[in-house]
Amino acid sequence: MEQPCLRPIGVLHGDIETIEDAPKNFSISDRVGTLEIFPEYLDGLDGIEAGQTIVVLFWLDRASRDVLKVYPRGDRSRGLRGVFATRSPVRPNPIAISHLEVLGVHDNRIEVRGLDILDGTPVIDIKKELGPDQDRTAGN
Repeated sequence: MEQPCLRPIGVLHGDIETIEDAPKNFSISDRVGTLEIFPEYLDGLDGIEAGQTIVVLFWLDRASRDVLKVYPRGDRSRGLRGVFATRSPVRPNPIAISHLEVLGVHDNRIEVRGLDILDGTPVIDIKKELGPDQDRTAGN
C-alpha cells in the first residue's frame, strides 16, 4: 500500500499563541486570522468568496501523537475516552477540521473568522462546505 504524503498548502496567521488561549472549538469562536496559501496553489482559490463558509484541514504540528485516551475537554469527571471518540488535538495523525467564515480574499490570503488553531499551524486542505440541499455522495 502506498504511504500517504501530505504537503502543506499554506500556513495560518492568527493571535492564538498557546493551547490554553485557544477556544475549545471553531463553533464557539469569533477569533479572526488569515490563511496564507503558498503561491503554487493560488489557482485553487478561484471561487472562494467573502460570505462563504469553508472547511479547512490543519496539521496540528505541535500536538502529541502518542496519546490514545483523553478526558473530553479536559473534564476528568467524564472519564477517559479514546481519542477517536473525541475532538482532541492529540492523536496519531493530528489533523484538525474547522468550518470558517470567509471575510475576504486578497491574492493568496484568505481572511477568516472562527479560529481555534494556533498561529503558524500548517494548512493541508480547503474544501467548500456542503449546503443543506447538496447531495453528500455526489462530490459537490
